[in-house]
Amino acid sequence: QVELVESGGGLVQPGGSLRLTCVPSARIWRLRVMAWYRQAPGQRRELVGAITNGGRTSYGDSVKGRGTISRDNRTNTLTLQMNSLEAEDTAVYSCFAGDSLSDPQGSWGQGTQVTVSS
Repeated sequence: QVELVESGGGLVQPGGSLRLTCVPSARIWRLRVMAWYRQAPGQRRELVGAITNGGRTSYGDSVKGRGTISRDNRTNTLTLQMNSLEAEDTAVYSCFAGDSLSDPQGSWGQGTQVTVSS
């Protein structure tokens, strides 16, 4: 298990942007897949974006074109940048690391609340 520490959540105005970071306790280049998920109240958890240690990215349909996920070996940081936020983006955003997105032994961060509201 890897400890994942997230930061960057909070209150965002509609149309605004957010930048979330996740720092793992292990060297990030060792983590095959890292991802951001989100879960809104009463909703299923959904993938926001994922990135492999080779740099391949994928995004959930709800954020395509608005989000960018990246990982930096030098700073050992996973970053999610999202633009044009809407109220529907309000959720708890959680960082994930594992051998694949379906890895049952993958690690999860504690989650950070993002609220989009005026």
